[in-house]
Amino acid sequence: MNIEQRSWTSASGWLPTPLRPGLPAQLVLLFGAKELLRERAQLAQIRAAYPSARIVGCSTSGEISGLRVMDHSLSLTAIQFEHAKINLASTLLVEVEGNSFNAGRRLATQLPRQGLVHVLVFSDGSAVNGSELVRGLTEILPAGVAVTGGLAGDADRFEDTLVVLDDDPRPGLIVAIGLYGERLRIGYGSMGGWDPFGPDRVVTRAKDNVLYELDGQSALTLYKRYLGDYANELPSAALLFPLALRDPNGHEVVRTILNIDEIQQSMTFAGDVPQGATVRLMKANFERLVDGAQDAAEASYRSIGSQSPEFALLISCVGRKLVLKQRVEDEIESVQEVLGEGTVLAGFYSYGEISPAAPNASCELHNQTMTITTFSERETA
Repeated sequence: MNIEQRSWTSASGWLPTPLRPGLPAQLVLLFGAKELLRERAQLAQIRAAYPSARIVGCSTSGEISGLRVMDHSLSLTAIQFEHAKINLASTLLVEVEGNSFNAGRRLATQLPRQGLVHVLVFSDGSAVNGSELVRGLTEILPAGVAVTGGLAGDADRFEDTLVVLDDDPRPGLIVAIGLYGERLRIGYGSMGGWDPFGPDRVVTRAKDNVLYELDGQSALTLYKRYLGDYANELPSAALLFPLALRDPNGHEVVRTILNIDEIQQSMTFAGDVPQGATVRLMKANFERLVDGAQDAAEASYRSIGSQSPEFALLISCVGRKLVLKQRVEDEIESVQEVLGEGTVLAGFYSYGEISPAAPNASCELHNQTMTITTFSERETA
């Protein structure tokens, strides 16, 4: 696996070197600010430099390039696989009448099954129900094929997001990358680091990813009561106070609020909030967030084997970035400490992370986690 990595800002252009034809990459991962992707000027330069590559990526709430976390930039990682192959599948939400479950099924059906070892997915982050998307994908994909990836971001604005497929960034787009090859080893890990507070509440009225009532009361009114002064900054303030959701079987995930509806007194989440589930408010703990990133790195390292991976894709939630502020790079550094300096790091801050919670577990949508996917084509010892 050969990798080239560059970043672009309006102040400095492409760094570390001007973008010119070089590595015969099959895949370019591109993460960047929505405004820059819409300009498309840099996309044309990327196409000229990597004419045979598929370009896939999305808008973000912050770009990760090496140990740096940047805003209003482009992060480019070009990958030349020595043995692995890729196939791409894509769909627009309008093509499936906005049904995220059917979008997942459609993507999985497009990917050839023979030799498929892993699927990376990059999805619109403002209109997609991530839980339903994952459910649709995993229903069709062969057993044992894991899915990782994330939902596009839009800083903390929650307006609209873009997904990139070659030269065409579009809202409402979902792209899946199928990875094939006997030599390709892939690991993954996903961890949080938030502390719960306040009493448990039962979801008494909800539909899909829209929550209406907790304990028979308006969910939005209860939520605002706990937020205090932060309630005036909704929906962006919700990134600082996610909900821990536990289903009747004891399984727990974290959910982030994407929007609120004052008229309906409802809250819309990035993934499903099942009726009958128990929820509890959460708040940030700085040290535990960094420890969570390190734990995710250790999980991805263990699942790929004893050698350091060649490349790691980091997808962390925008809520973590807002909490960590100037120290946001601490969680990236904690990942490198585990994976080693020889591992190329790239990724973005998202509106949702997709990964199994543990090896051999089912894939699901997470919020407020650091999710890491590691890759290597090196021969095992």
